[in-house]
Amino acid sequence: MEESRIHILGIAPYEGMKAAMERAAENYPNVKLDVAIGDLDEGAAIVQAIPKDSYDCVISRGGTAEQIRQVSSVPVIDIKLSVYDVLRSIKLAENYGGRYAIVGFPSITEPAHTLCDLLRYDIDIITIHSRDDVVCTLNRLHREGYRMVVSDMVTHTAARQMGMDAFLITSGAEGLRTALDQAVSFSKAFRRMRLENMILRSMNQEDVSTVLLDRKGGVRYSNPAEPSGELLSALRSHLKEVSPGRTLSFYYKNLNTLYGITARQIQMWDAAYVLFTCRPGQIPLRGTKLGMRSYGRVECEHLFMSSFYSISGAMGEVENTVSAFALSRQCVLIAGEDGTGKEQIARALYLRSGRTNTPFWVFNCKLLAEKSWDFLLNHPSSPFNDYHNTLYFQYFEALPESRLLQLQTVIQETGLAKRQRLIFSCTCREGDALPLPVRKVTLALGCLTLRLPALRTRSDEIPSLASLYLSNLNQELGKQISGFEPNAIEQLRQYKWPNNYTQFKQILYELAILTDSAYIRSSLVAELLAKEAGLAHAAARQQPADAPEGTLEEITRRIIHQALEANGGNQTAAARQLGISRTTLWRHLGETKP
Repeated sequence: MEESRIHILGIAPYEGMKAAMERAAENYPNVKLDVAIGDLDEGAAIVQAIPKDSYDCVISRGGTAEQIRQVSSVPVIDIKLSVYDVLRSIKLAENYGGRYAIVGFPSITEPAHTLCDLLRYDIDIITIHSRDDVVCTLNRLHREGYRMVVSDMVTHTAARQMGMDAFLITSGAEGLRTALDQAVSFSKAFRRMRLENMILRSMNQEDVSTVLLDRKGGVRYSNPAEPSGELLSALRSHLKEVSPGRTLSFYYKNLNTLYGITARQIQMWDAAYVLFTCRPGQIPLRGTKLGMRSYGRVECEHLFMSSFYSISGAMGEVENTVSAFALSRQCVLIAGEDGTGKEQIARALYLRSGRTNTPFWVFNCKLLAEKSWDFLLNHPSSPFNDYHNTLYFQYFEALPESRLLQLQTVIQETGLAKRQRLIFSCTCREGDALPLPVRKVTLALGCLTLRLPALRTRSDEIPSLASLYLSNLNQELGKQISGFEPNAIEQLRQYKWPNNYTQFKQILYELAILTDSAYIRSSLVAELLAKEAGLAHAAARQQPADAPEGTLEEITRRIIHQALEANGGNQTAAARQLGISRTTLWRHLGETKP
C-alpha cells in the first residue's frame, strides 16, 4: 500500500542532479522519491515549506544538506562527493587555458585535497563556509588573475554572474546509491518518531508567496499573508488541473502585477493538498504587435545567463568592447554572421548599461508588418514616444530602403537617439561590407560598430569553449562526461561551422545526449559533423541563386521602373518591351489612366 512505502525528499542543486536522483531511485521499488531543485538556503526553504509529516527522510549534498539539517525534523542524508567526481571535473578543466582554482564547501575541498596530494596536482584549493564567503573569495581570485573556478553550485552561479568561467563538480551514481541506502535505513528507524502535525513553514525567500489548499479549496496555510480574494479564486480554479507527480505552471495578472505560479500536489498520509508558489513580476508583459516584444531586466538576465556566450565564456575579446559601448549613449550596430549571437550581445549591452530599470524592446525587422510599422511611427503609445528604454532593431538589413529612410528621419527629427538607447544588428559574412542602405543609415546616425567574429576564426579556443559548455551539459542532463577523445576535439577545431555558435551548441548538446561513456568518441563527432555537412549541402542546392528581394508587387514595380528608365520615361515603349498593356503598367504603378 502507498502508506507503507518510504517517502524521501531529494533536494538537488541543479537540474541534472534531479534527473540522476530519479534514475537511481528506480532501483528502489519500496521508495517514493520526490525531487525539488534548490541550493543552500533555497533548498532549506523548500523543506520548510513542506509539512513535516510529508517525508520520512531528506537527501541532499554539501552545504545544502547542512542548511537543511538546521530546519528539518527528519533525518538528512548527505550525498558524498567522491574523489572520482572531483577528478572528472579537473580532467574537464585541463583544456582551459587560463588560471583556475577549486572553490567550495568542505564536502568538495576535502576530497580535492586528497586527490591533489595523491596525484601531486598543483591546484589552489579554497574552502568556503557560507554564501557570504563566496563573493569575497571570487573577487579576491579575480584580482589575482584567476579567470575560472571548479566549484559547487552556489560558487558556480556567483562566478558566472561575475563574468568568470566555472566548471560544476557533479555527483556520480555511486554517491547517490549510497545516500539512498542510508536514507532507507534511517527512515525505518525514525518513522515511528515523526511528528504528525501538518505545518507549512515560511519559505524565507524574498518576493515569493506560498499558499497551501486542500482539494476542496480550503486554505490550510498561506505566507506571508492571506491571499487576496481574486488571487485565491484564480488558485482554486486550477485545483482540478494539478495531478500527482506533475508540476502545473500558469500566469495570473492582478492590476500591474503579473504572477508566475507553480502548483504541485503534496501527499500527507491519507490526504492530498496542493502547494502554490507565487512569484510576482517574473514574466514581463509581451507586446501584441507582430515583430515587437518587450523584456524586463530579470528575463534578459535569465536569457543571457543561459546563453552560449555566458555559459562558455565565448565573448572573448569582444568583452571589453561590449563593456565600453554599454556605458556610451551612442547608437550601436552589431554585425556578424548567422548564429554569432547578435541578440545576446544586444542584451549584454542593455544589462551593462544604466537603463536596466526600463524595458528592453526588440523589433524583428523581418516580421514587422504594416500595422506594426504604422503603430511605431504614428501611435501615441508607441515605444518611440517613451524615454530611457533600449530599442533593439534585429535583422536591420531586412527593412526595405523606404522604411530605413523613414526610420532615419524619425530618429533625427524627434531626437529619438537622445531619449532612448538604440541598438541595430545586421547579418553579413565575415570580411564583407555592410549592405549599402544599412551603411548609409548607420553612418548618418554615427553608430559605433561591433563586429562579432565567426567561430571558424577562433578554432584555437574550441577546446576551452567545448569543455565549458560540456560542464554545463553535465549539470543539465545529469551526465558524467569527462571530455573528448583527442581526435574528437581536433575534428571540432577543423570544422567550418557555417552557423557558428548556434550550430556548435546544438552539436555539443547532441554529442552529450548520445554519449554513454566517460569520453565523447571521435567516431560520434565524425558522424554528426558529416550529417551537418550533408544537410548544409542539400540546403545550398535548394536555395535559389540571386533570388530577388521583396514582395511580388515590389519586384514587379522595380522592373517597370527599370523599363521606364531604359525608355526615357516613355510608358508606351516600356509596356511594349515588357509585353504588357499600358493599363496593366499604370495599375502596377498605382496610377490612373490619363
